[in-house]
Amino acid sequence: MKLKLLSIVVFLLFSCNNKEDGIKPTMGDVTESVYASGLIKAEDQYTVFSTNTGILKKINVIAGQSIAKGQLLFEIENDKAELNTENALLTYQLSQNNNHYIQDKISEMEMKVQSANDKLALDKSIFDRNNRIKDYKIISEVDFEKVELAYKNAKLNYETAKKQLSQLKAQLKNDQNKNNINLKINQKSESDFNIKSQFSGQLFDVLVKEGTLISPQIPLAIIGQKNAFLIELEVDENDMVRVKLKQPILVTMDSYKNQVFEAKVDKIYPIMDERSRTFKIEAHFINVPEKLYPNLSVEANIVIQTKKNAITIPKNYLLKDDFVLVNKTEKRKVKVGLSDYQKVEILEGLKPDETIYKPQ
Repeated sequence: MKLKLLSIVVFLLFSCNNKEDGIKPTMGDVTESVYASGLIKAEDQYTVFSTNTGILKKINVIAGQSIAKGQLLFEIENDKAELNTENALLTYQLSQNNNHYIQDKISEMEMKVQSANDKLALDKSIFDRNNRIKDYKIISEVDFEKVELAYKNAKLNYETAKKQLSQLKAQLKNDQNKNNINLKINQKSESDFNIKSQFSGQLFDVLVKEGTLISPQIPLAIIGQKNAFLIELEVDENDMVRVKLKQPILVTMDSYKNQVFEAKVDKIYPIMDERSRTFKIEAHFINVPEKLYPNLSVEANIVIQTKKNAITIPKNYLLKDDFVLVNKTEKRKVKVGLSDYQKVEILEGLKPDETIYKPQ
């Protein structure tokens, strides 16, 4: 008796399941979309790094606090840099003190140039006068050659004095510039041991501890705009050609169960990541969730197009992509149109009042 009753129950369950498998197409909207996944990021979010290697001496901030542009975040031990800066400053100050001595040398050289110029003017006058009368045999050839040689020497001495004066001025300027630049380089190097914020915002996380050895490869903190977020998504290379700016996006998050948020495509990065074979896009919420945090995971469907009043069936009722099972026994070919992750549009081959069954 028990065996017979069990057989009846199994038969009824099987009959009910088969009956439930039979459905009719529905009329409604179907949306074609591209799937993407990604993270929530703060606007202008960036990771802070040091440009130097050293021991982290002091952390001046805590996670979660607001920060201002130029605010000191971290201090790295910089004894050597401070000594280099002090030495460069002493060299610069010494060069400034020596300016008076060098200026005296320049004044002396300028007087030498003026004296050479006066001598040149005199010797040129004598040369010109003797050159006019030499044809009258008033001056011997030997005396004229002496006058000509004196004029040439005076001209050479004047040009040499001018060149020496120019070199002395250039040397002074170069020494001053060199010492000034060397001081600025050392001051900049020393300032690099004090890591400051690049803009005003919020410090989301501190990734290191005081006393640790840091280098340019070690991230120190994460900073971004306060209460301003964007969605960073990765789209497969096979779907990327269909994605355009301003397209609507439907976003879901584990943090907000059973809720869908609207967003739109704002930026497309026109280069593929060779490792993941994906493209990066950025989007912004149209209706922003009440609370957001950086690095929350999201899933998204980028809407390509929507068709209203379409004949649709569940996607899992489709057999081999273009066949449906009608009246349990008839395998019929259909022409499909748009599809999403749940349903597919039927263009030809099936009427709205016909019953189809899920393939076994």
